[in-house]
Amino acid sequence: MPYLNDICNLGSYTSCNLYMRIVLEKGEARNMNGTKRENIQPGLQVFIVLKKDQRSGKLTEGIVKDILTKSPIHHHGIKVRLESGEIGRVKEVIKGHHSV
Repeated sequence: MPYLNDICNLGSYTSCNLYMRIVLEKGEARNMNGTKRENIQPGLQVFIVLKKDQRSGKLTEGIVKDILTKSPIHHHGIKVRLESGEIGRVKEVIKGHHSV
């Protein structure tokens, strides 16, 4: 299965959303909303939107290292730092704890 990030990097927001819908319908990913802090924890594999990508909606895939939002809910998504160091708001949780 190709990674969503590969398809999203092609620059087509429509293709990215279509692929997400197909993956979620097939049950290959969890469709968990990223707006509730209780759903987010270190080690989760997520898709975030970086600040620079807010206009395009381009998603970045990664593993949560730190949760930066203190409030229990944020309507644009909980802000996290990925293990790669990138910071953005969670749009989708795609897997449980990442295996090391």
